[in-house]
Amino acid sequence: MALEITPPPGHGLPAAALGVGRVPAAPLPGAATGQGREPVRPSAAAPAGRAATTDADRHLLDGNAVRSVDRAAALLLALGECAGEAGVTELARRLGLHKSTASRLLATLQRRGLVEQDEETGKYRLGLVVIRLAERAERTLDLRSIALPELERLARATRETVTLGILEGDAYLTVAQVDGPNMVACPDWTGRTTPLHCVASGKVLLAAMAERDVMRLARPGLAARTERTITTLETLMEELSRVRRRGYATAFSEWIEGTNGVAVPVADARGRVIASIGVWGADFRVTPSRTAEIVTSARVAAVAVTTRLGGLPA
Repeated sequence: MALEITPPPGHGLPAAALGVGRVPAAPLPGAATGQGREPVRPSAAAPAGRAATTDADRHLLDGNAVRSVDRAAALLLALGECAGEAGVTELARRLGLHKSTASRLLATLQRRGLVEQDEETGKYRLGLVVIRLAERAERTLDLRSIALPELERLARATRETVTLGILEGDAYLTVAQVDGPNMVACPDWTGRTTPLHCVASGKVLLAAMAERDVMRLARPGLAARTERTITTLETLMEELSRVRRRGYATAFSEWIEGTNGVAVPVADARGRVIASIGVWGADFRVTPSRTAEIVTSARVAAVAVTTRLGGLPA
């Protein structure tokens, strides 16, 4: 995030940085210079009435500007970690700054809309500009490219097929698939949709929905794909409650007979579940007894992707 923060002239800078006491100002042309003394002519390097700026001065000025930007960024990060609002004293103490320095930086950030101050409490919170920037960054992130290295690691660790999927209308859309080094080839589901209620990854997304949305999806009926497919709203609600409690979902021969799956959620910077990572394969390999092992590995991948998206792992 680029911040344009310029310290007020002379504030907090040593005299050397401002040219005070280093090079005297040259007299104006035509002014008395004293008997027997040649008038001082302004040089090209030092314009009349202005002190010369040396490389050391410029380095010092640049250093102060960088330090101000770093402190301003630290203030924004500290505000983001606070629950709601924070006062100047609290922020200054947390970052090891003088209260006047923190106050000056916050005022600059406020002018840019990056922070807001509560008129009653005097405390600060993140501003709307930060929210807009976060939304813009979120839109530019390529979920698939971020997740792909983690999917590949997970496929190697489990030796099974791994997918990344999102909600597409009322269905689960596979956006990436990586096959593990097993002997049985799995069909590529990239770009294809499947029902939400009978695949593990779809259950993860359903569990993150409001109950009214789940009821709306179930109203037309839950199609049976196999003998083990969940087909009633009551049973589906019980299953989603288990998914929320455990933090993962399973589907054993509920979509395709002989195919089992385990899935975990991926969250964005706002903590919303936006995708799921699933591990699936033949029922003689992805067995109920392997669930704990697969969930552990899948969570590592999901945490890595969530962190890259700016979110906090659950």
